[in-house]
Amino acid sequence: MPRRLAAITGVHGYLPDYVLTNAELEKMVETNDEWIQSRTGIKERRILKGEMKASDMGVEMVKGLLAKTNTSAEEIELIICATITGDCIFPDTANTIADKAGAVNAFGFDINAACSGFLYALSTASKFIETGTYTKVIVIGMDHMSSIIDYTDRATCIIFGDGGGAVLLEPDESGNGVQDAILKADGSGRKFLHMKAGGSAKPPSAKTVAAGEHYVYQEGKHVFKAAVRGMISTVKELMQKNELVNDDIRWLVPHQANIRIIKSVGDGLDFPEERVMINIEKYGNTTAGTLPLCLWDYESKLKKGDNLLLTAFGGGFTWGTIYLKWAY
Repeated sequence: MPRRLAAITGVHGYLPDYVLTNAELEKMVETNDEWIQSRTGIKERRILKGEMKASDMGVEMVKGLLAKTNTSAEEIELIICATITGDCIFPDTANTIADKAGAVNAFGFDINAACSGFLYALSTASKFIETGTYTKVIVIGMDHMSSIIDYTDRATCIIFGDGGGAVLLEPDESGNGVQDAILKADGSGRKFLHMKAGGSAKPPSAKTVAAGEHYVYQEGKHVFKAAVRGMISTVKELMQKNELVNDDIRWLVPHQANIRIIKSVGDGLDFPEERVMINIEKYGNTTAGTLPLCLWDYESKLKKGDNLLLTAFGGGFTWGTIYLKWAY
């Protein structure tokens, strides 16, 4: 009997209209375009302005995805949203998106794994398809990072942007879809990348707000080393497990954290740059949104049966790699 896999049958992204350039950041914090590009590879990033919320970005992704795949909102059975910047601590933003998009028959939940969120969500969603529980599942990876960034901190404000993407998963018995995944975590890494206040350990107060403890805190050197090591190790482990060599892989899809991290991972895997998806120069680090945005950007270059390796690393620490065959 053919193996039932969860195949991506459509992808759609959303990016806010406002473009925050390096030139504008030069007026906000002590930095310059050359310094930013040489260290991060970023030229500009998108920022959500006005009354729109994270869920509104998700709705635009879902509506575009439904139209593109000729799917009705009522057909969707489950929505999983990977984000660390949902509208509220509760309820889950996935269910807010379902309500706003008219997915009245879907239930949903959020996954908080920072930059690895889309990997975690995609792997989780694939099991609902593989087991026959559902036939139409949407996975969203997105973040409204500007809502938790201190624009006086040049260590973080130059890096992050807003946006993300969504994919539709459906059953496939022809061999295409999510083949395998290796997901990892190390909670001791939380001290190097976190938000100091806002949770039950340190609830919001006038004191925490005044101290600027509701913004992203990062110790870049520690994160850099752990990210490169984590992504390379899980890619190698997954390839060995599935008896793959570099020539078998059409595209490496790395988290868009920093161009130096991306290149270090590619070099560490001896993987040619022309087969590494890179769009960090346009969008910055959208956290859980980078992987689906890469798939959306490169969609026209993807062919049915292409082998892809998606890999990411996030705060916490979380990291991992997914091996999939493109289905259309």
